[in-house]
Amino acid sequence: MKIAYDYQTFSVQKYGGISRYFYQLTKHISKTEHTAEIFSPLHINNYINNLPKELVNGRFVDAKYIDRIPKKSRIIGSINRSLSKRNIELFNPDIVHETFYSKHKTYKKSKCTVITVYDMIHELFDYYLPPHHKGWDEKKDAINRADHIICISEHTRKDLIELFDIEEEKTSVVHLAYDNSAIVDNKRLDNQRPFLLYVGWREWYKNFKPFLKSISRSKSIMNDFDIVAFGGGEFTTEELQLISELGFKNGQVRQVSGDDYLLATYYSQARAFIFPSLYEGFGLPPLEAMSYNCPVISSNASCMPEVIGDAAEYFDPSSLDEMLESVEKTVYSDSRINELVSLGKQQIKKYSWQKCASETLSVYQSII
Repeated sequence: MKIAYDYQTFSVQKYGGISRYFYQLTKHISKTEHTAEIFSPLHINNYINNLPKELVNGRFVDAKYIDRIPKKSRIIGSINRSLSKRNIELFNPDIVHETFYSKHKTYKKSKCTVITVYDMIHELFDYYLPPHHKGWDEKKDAINRADHIICISEHTRKDLIELFDIEEEKTSVVHLAYDNSAIVDNKRLDNQRPFLLYVGWREWYKNFKPFLKSISRSKSIMNDFDIVAFGGGEFTTEELQLISELGFKNGQVRQVSGDDYLLATYYSQARAFIFPSLYEGFGLPPLEAMSYNCPVISSNASCMPEVIGDAAEYFDPSSLDEMLESVEKTVYSDSRINELVSLGKQQIKKYSWQKCASETLSVYQSII
């Protein structure tokens, strides 16, 4: 069987969850008797830049050069669409797996087309979005024309079926996996106060501001712990104002950026990882935290119980009191910390990229 992955995610992501997912699929499927190849004539992605050349039909272009091109998205997109269609036609695949949502089919011939749906956030929370973000016609078009749809959790499949009126038989669930290949450098965080860790984007459904508000209600937490927000960009003026208004000391809540190695070190040294999100399609950070022996305190919304199992202290993300109660009874209990670490070690055994690739291959084989 021959599988082609299109250019879409690799032409816009240097790094990122979606491009990492397809990088891992290509990497693992290529080790089987099947053939997988990425068709991205011009790409900026660092993951696939490290794959063997025979697995990537295209070339890496440093993003700093592409950024200099006027109307770069339109021009690069046009080049990639034209060249990849021709190259995929020459490859003659059995399966074309589109890496994101587009109005136009990657490959015109009647080969099986697969799309992966990562979440239904924009449909469920459209009232948070500015007008130009609403609609998502490309997503609907891609889903409706696909021969089969892979969802990354049962919860995402349920939302997809309900919101887009998709037949269940047209869908499958394949869980993602996590990466913990980074080596921890414990020396990098010497002389820091105990801290609670938050990772990733902070706006909108991620629920970061309510998390800060809940923590600020506890004198003991305020006295004993710092808050580290890893990634997600520097704090906005609004966030800095809120941090000050809530009574946090200068530097007590800080934003940190860095590579996977630094993130691994923060996971390994945090008292706990906090995941207050209102909705996730899958939710990789809790699994990453578990892989570095970091106890998880998580929202009980959407797919979190499905993915995390019993390896977290849960709370209702809409309740500041419940959120705070979960944090306090965990971080001040060594026995609960040790229990969550132990449960996390067992939970992450359920997920691997090899398993993800194997189950994805089974989906491909079932539709050709």
